[in-house]
Amino acid sequence: MKLEILGTSKDKTGEINLPSQFNEDIRPDLIKRAVLALQSARRKVYGAAPEAGKRASSTLSKRRRRYRGSYGFGISRTPRKILSRRGRRMFWVGAFAPNTVGGRRAHPPKSEKILEKKINKKERRKAIRSAISATIISDIVKERGHIVPETYPFVLDKKFEELAKTKEVTDALNKLGFEKELARAGIRTIRAGKGKSRGRKYITKKGPLIVIAGNSKLAKAAANIPGVDIARVKELNAELLAPGAVPGRLTLWTKSAIEALEKEKLFR
Repeated sequence: MKLEILGTSKDKTGEINLPSQFNEDIRPDLIKRAVLALQSARRKVYGAAPEAGKRASSTLSKRRRRYRGSYGFGISRTPRKILSRRGRRMFWVGAFAPNTVGGRRAHPPKSEKILEKKINKKERRKAIRSAISATIISDIVKERGHIVPETYPFVLDKKFEELAKTKEVTDALNKLGFEKELARAGIRTIRAGKGKSRGRKYITKKGPLIVIAGNSKLAKAAANIPGVDIARVKELNAELLAPGAVPGRLTLWTKSAIEALEKEKLFR
């Protein structure tokens, strides 16, 4: 499959043959597995302390005529803590066993539990190739919610990686027909729930992903554009290409990135 190469002012500078990574069948099931594996690897282990809820003394004898025993009081033989006493009369509270008010948890989360999910190397690579091939199918990209011009898909010229200012990148994207897409990605909404007070006040949308060959000034220049992500072709993963495990993210490939993809036989 051939795609046109467009410059920063939407002028055609040539054509390029896409490598075999773009011919993979789209497998949403594999993409979802790869994304969940990445997300699970970022989870931090958590759990209760082994002695949580057991630090208080709650021994209670269940034998007849034993001092501080519970026999003969018409109460169940559950472990109890003594709050106060008057002579030989004890005032207990059953705040120890899991079935009592104020008691410890029966099965608290344990820090030794393995939260990370595994995926085979070949399956992960196939998922990335599947997500790559979905980025050049305009119907799938539109179905995901992106607003794309009629000329999409196309490849960006190598000079696009030389842009060093945010305004230059924004102007170039607007000229290429992504003005409405940038406006859509720039809208942010306030999150519902307690996440507002935990550093996640706003929900932002995913906009274009620009894939470059290596280190360039473009990575820093486009960092402040809402919704736009910059990724080196070697660092691509299923979550970047299919956020939320939904394939078809609007992706702009530079000519040098596609050449590196073919030359180094990445994700094969």
